[in-house]
Amino acid sequence: MTRFVAYIVRFAIILFGYAVAALAASAFLNVLFLASSGLMAHDQPHAVPASLIFSVPFVALFVAYFAFLPSVAVILVAEILGRRDWLFYALAGAVVAGVFLGLVDHADDTTFAVTNTSAIMAVIGGGMVGGIFYWFSAGRWAGSWWRNEP
Repeated sequence: MTRFVAYIVRFAIILFGYAVAALAASAFLNVLFLASSGLMAHDQPHAVPASLIFSVPFVALFVAYFAFLPSVAVILVAEILGRRDWLFYALAGAVVAGVFLGLVDHADDTTFAVTNTSAIMAVIGGGMVGGIFYWFSAGRWAGSWWRNEP
C-alpha cells in the first residue's frame, strides 16, 4: 500500500470517527434532555423512539458544526503524537466542549449563551462521550499511518 493511499484511508477513518462522535454526543444530549424534561420511554412508548430517530441526527449536525475547529486541532495533535488511549480522547472531548462554551460565552448573541450549570455539565459530558466514541471508532489507530511497518 502506498503512502498516499494510507493517508486517504486514514482521512476516511477520521471522518467516520468524527461522524460517530457527533452522533454519540447528540444521542447523549438528547437522552439527557428527555430525562430532565421528565419524559421517559415508558411514558410515551411510540413518541420517544420516533422523536429520537429524527432529533439525534439533526442535533448531530449542530454538534459537528460547532465542534469542528477545536476537534481538528485535537485530532491533529493526537495523530502526530500517536495517542491511542481512551482517557486522552475523553479529556480532549471535554476540552473541545469547553472551547465551544467559551466561544459561545464571548459571542455577541446573549440569548445563545449557556449559563445554567446543569446545561454546561451536559455539554461537557457530551464532549466526553463524543471523545470516547471517537476513540472507539478511529482513535485506537492514531498515528498508524506514518509509522513504518516491518
